[in-house]
Amino acid sequence: METAGMALEQLSDVVQRCQALPEDSYTAEDHNVFTVAGRTCIEEGDTAQVLSIVLDEQNQEIVRCMGWNLLPPLIQVLLNKDNRNLPQCLAIFNHLLKTCRPKELLIGLLELLEQDDPVTIAESLHLLLTPLQKVLLCLGDRKASSLGMTLSSVLDQVAKLPIPHTKEQEEDDVFSLCRCCTDLTAFVRPFVLEVKQNLMNDELSESTNKLTIGQDIDKEEELRTELLKFCMKSLGHPLLEAHLKDPDTLPVSPLRTFASEIMNTLSAIGEPLTSLVYQPLLRRKQVLGFLEEEVCYPKESLASLSHLVFVHHLAADTFPCVFSPVFSLRCNMEHICLLLSRTEETRIQKGLELYEKSLVRVEDSSLTADLLEIKSFLTVPQNLLKVMTLCPRNDLRTKGLKVFQLSVDKFDTEAKYNFFQYMLKTSKHSGLEGYIIKNIKNQIEFALKPGNSNTWFQGAHLLPLLRKVFILPDGPETDLLQYLDRVMESLNLLRYLVIRDKVTENQTGIWTELYKLEDTFMKPLRVGVNMSRAHYERELHTTDTKKNRAKESSKFSLSVGDEKLPNVTSESQIQALHSALHTFDMIESVLVRIEELVDPVEKSVAS
Repeated sequence: METAGMALEQLSDVVQRCQALPEDSYTAEDHNVFTVAGRTCIEEGDTAQVLSIVLDEQNQEIVRCMGWNLLPPLIQVLLNKDNRNLPQCLAIFNHLLKTCRPKELLIGLLELLEQDDPVTIAESLHLLLTPLQKVLLCLGDRKASSLGMTLSSVLDQVAKLPIPHTKEQEEDDVFSLCRCCTDLTAFVRPFVLEVKQNLMNDELSESTNKLTIGQDIDKEEELRTELLKFCMKSLGHPLLEAHLKDPDTLPVSPLRTFASEIMNTLSAIGEPLTSLVYQPLLRRKQVLGFLEEEVCYPKESLASLSHLVFVHHLAADTFPCVFSPVFSLRCNMEHICLLLSRTEETRIQKGLELYEKSLVRVEDSSLTADLLEIKSFLTVPQNLLKVMTLCPRNDLRTKGLKVFQLSVDKFDTEAKYNFFQYMLKTSKHSGLEGYIIKNIKNQIEFALKPGNSNTWFQGAHLLPLLRKVFILPDGPETDLLQYLDRVMESLNLLRYLVIRDKVTENQTGIWTELYKLEDTFMKPLRVGVNMSRAHYERELHTTDTKKNRAKESSKFSLSVGDEKLPNVTSESQIQALHSALHTFDMIESVLVRIEELVDPVEKSVAS
């Protein structure tokens, strides 16, 4: 109490001394004594006396110059709603907002925004956004840069809050992010309305041939740019990180509402959503200034915007029907490519969703081969391959395969042919190569049906593709376990061809190519099977011998394919070896069946 009494006395003394001084002539010591003494009084509970000093008419110039220094303890009391001095502190705070210089208030309030605890972050934002809005509005046409600084600080704080992922988390707002987004929407509204009005006035000036002062236009554009940056940053976080719930799942969704507000804001400040979504095709040539364009229109933010439009159908009614599904797909391919190239599961999931929604609007077999000359149409499948093989989540791997097949179905015959060639050449993954070969078989089967004849999966065009199928990457020394999927699908395709395509018709050209395949594919494969079987039989014999000499707990190391399996028991080792031998038997079995089908035909032709 003695400390508080001394502080109150010091505060009264410095205020009394400053009353006699001219405006803005207070010394650094005056500022320091006022700050320390005033803060101590508030912290110690002498808020009634501080309120009396602050409201005194004779002290208004002092409050205008130095009052903002009292903000930190005031905010602490306001955050602690149970404090008995809350009414007096609220009165002091409101008076400071009306009296102090806006720039100093802005600095003080922004400093108080910086928090680390999620609960405190949410409470601070809820308390300070309205005062910050009032301060910024007091800056008049000088507020653009200050608004930008404020929005950046606020979004940095929002980024520290966890994202609600479940319906229950969003309903209960367990992390307070939803309330912060709602508060943020209310915070920017007057600035958005100002920009919208400025744009309308500019249009009116143009229509009436009135000249607008260039400096005013620059300030208006600066304010518009800061709001654009805010929208773009919000599209990146939290909206790209969040999984929005459909209205059927969650009728009232604060996050979905926030997304809609961001899109409305973009439209209001002169950024048509169609131009933003279709920017990959509509953008200007990248000449001088392209760096500034990337800063204003981050690619991830534009991808997030496209996801909101095409997956969640937000603002879909604003899009003209003139844009075809193929045009929309072309634009979205760059967004999809970006999202699927990331490792974060939220981005991968949104990339898959956007790709699927873009594809389902396109008619089957309608995408022409010239689209494969566009880089993204070849890069996206490569990114999909990484998702299907490397993504930790099984549901995303499964979804990736589903979307991959959907993309294949949308290509026309020539495009499918070229796409299969490209994937066989570049994939370097046995599983996907096997899947492509299975697709090739389906296309040949379709082409051989009456009325479906085409030049790409029959005759002369088909043979170059088949030559890419019926090949062993490393000849007889190919690791048959590693390339099992590809080898088995190749054999299944070859068996299908010699059964389905009669030698007298030879629609696929397989019978004229068969003698080459015997030398380049079938014989090397048989040699490879025999070599691999002999190797694994030796391994099995060696393991059996070691097992008989050692205890069951003895451990060995085994390599299957390129993978080393360390520290396995002899029983596990033997089981793996038997499994490999069974695989070779399976390959040989199909190979024998093909030879049994081919040999009689070749003999009859020869005779």
